[in-house]
Amino acid sequence: MSALGRSGVEVSGLGLGAAAIGNLFSEVTEERAYDTVAAAWRQGVRYFDTAPHYGLGLSERRLGAALREHPRERYTVSTKVGRRLEPADGTGDDLANGFAVPATHRRVWDFSADGVRRTLEASLERLGLDRVDVVYLHDPDDHAEQAFREGYPALEKLRSQGVVGAIGAGMNQAEMLTRFVRDTDVDVVLCAGRYTLLDQSALTALLPAAQERGTSVVIGGAFNSGLLADPKPTATYDYARAPAELMERALRMKELAERHGTTLRAAALAFCAAHPAVASVLVGARSAAEADDGAEQFRATVPPAFWRDLRETGLLPPDAPVPFDETPQEPS
Repeated sequence: MSALGRSGVEVSGLGLGAAAIGNLFSEVTEERAYDTVAAAWRQGVRYFDTAPHYGLGLSERRLGAALREHPRERYTVSTKVGRRLEPADGTGDDLANGFAVPATHRRVWDFSADGVRRTLEASLERLGLDRVDVVYLHDPDDHAEQAFREGYPALEKLRSQGVVGAIGAGMNQAEMLTRFVRDTDVDVVLCAGRYTLLDQSALTALLPAAQERGTSVVIGGAFNSGLLADPKPTATYDYARAPAELMERALRMKELAERHGTTLRAAALAFCAAHPAVASVLVGARSAAEADDGAEQFRATVPPAFWRDLRETGLLPPDAPVPFDETPQEPS
């Protein structure tokens, strides 16, 4: 377990991303969703990340129900604010937003102080909890002014009141997260897809800033939405068809991993976890088998020769930390 910044909130090195049990792209049954969380728990996962956005609250309800049988002090839950849910007419589905659920609600961008409080209160009700451990501002890309002026101070106040233990922001970009690290007192940032074997853009400024400030980083999207899990013609990169150039790189990495007796999935997770600023790596799962596989891949030892060959072939820049580095970076 690692503490998030100076907050005292602890997370397991591997976390479960709960978007999939909110019917991401296709339906997951109630039983299968429960079994997914149960499998992650059996594998030692104690950090669970969700959001109102995931299935219009379905992910939060399912996660809360699955965790109810465990002592509250034994796990860490994060959720997000910024997309407030309002009742809708319920006709049609939510597939345009990526979730196979009825359109019972609509999302309203709201990073105001009142919106943050109302969104968190609704999340607690769906989760069946009296508190969550971590709250992230969720994708404030086009709402930076309100997020910094109103949303962040609201989270800071909730933290000072002891309502939440740690606060931060979660995004699919590194630039604004770097601003959060440098200009605010966040405990943690969730960086999705920008620190992977295929994209190290977070290495330029975000990760060094986090190390300097003592801010923790949680990595999401370690497989870049699928390409690094299983590079094949139908694989996606950032939730769209993978470009040919990236497909070729992923296939070369996969071949190299297999040559060294490991898997591309194991290498992808090990790479993310190797940076000293990273406290946890989230892996999404929609079944017990996927949760088991994620944990097994996370625990696997990737041979040092693989990393050396990856660098020598130009598939990974030399300044990106990897396990077994001869000159390890200073710990955060």
